[in-house]
Amino acid sequence: MLKYIDIHSHLNLSLFDTDREDVIQKLKDENVTTITVGDNYESSVFAVELARKYEHLYACIGLHPNEVLVEKFNYEEMLTLAKDKKVLAIGECGLDYFRESNEIFKIKQKEIFNLHIKLALEVGKPLMIHARASKGTMNAYTDVLDILESYKKPACAGMENKNIHANFHFFAGDINIAKRAVGLGFTISFDGPITFSKDYDEVIKEIPLESIMAETDSPFAAPVPFRGKRCEPWMVKEIIKRIAELKGLPEEETLNTINQNVNRVFGI
Repeated sequence: MLKYIDIHSHLNLSLFDTDREDVIQKLKDENVTTITVGDNYESSVFAVELARKYEHLYACIGLHPNEVLVEKFNYEEMLTLAKDKKVLAIGECGLDYFRESNEIFKIKQKEIFNLHIKLALEVGKPLMIHARASKGTMNAYTDVLDILESYKKPACAGMENKNIHANFHFFAGDINIAKRAVGLGFTISFDGPITFSKDYDEVIKEIPLESIMAETDSPFAAPVPFRGKRCEPWMVKEIIKRIAELKGLPEEETLNTINQNVNRVFGI
């Protein structure tokens, strides 16, 4: 069987409380692996617990930018989680200006984002980026890239850190943002909306397949033909199918390249 990898899902959320084990078993039956992503400390702990329990599950731990005024980011607690061998990435973290973009909130988000970057560098794991701009702008993407780029610039001779890696989850940026991210060596992942909206076509067609990954953000944004239903990680197959169509490539070739990307970044 072909192996599929959904790099971003939320099996730790309450929408799976009634049938989580059934969903996880279906992933095994469908030969699908997924990374369960935390958005606060509690859900990060649960993500790690699930990853430890099931061989085909992995975890990502962090504090979502929309939570930074609600929950304190405890660096030492997150560091302990981050060191677990089933934790493959740090996040989801970044900047979200979509609903609220006042300066106090922005400053706090940037402060916590920098702590995530510090954590990622300390444990040698990639970042899972959440970036959501104010309507009609690319401001959150620009700010995230500015911050990430600053870590690639040497503070003094010999101090450049080229090892920082970031994947932009649920990418909704324009082609210029995509090219900038790819130019810095980062990757981009796409979700269900690419199966029913043409807004993502140009970016997917223009950037190298070697910079692309697939995800579901389950339980949100189910792809066609499951739109309107609860999204589950095995539905990543439809997203890979659509990427192959837009690239004009055989589906298996597309899948193999995406799997190589996942292996290179996350080690799966």
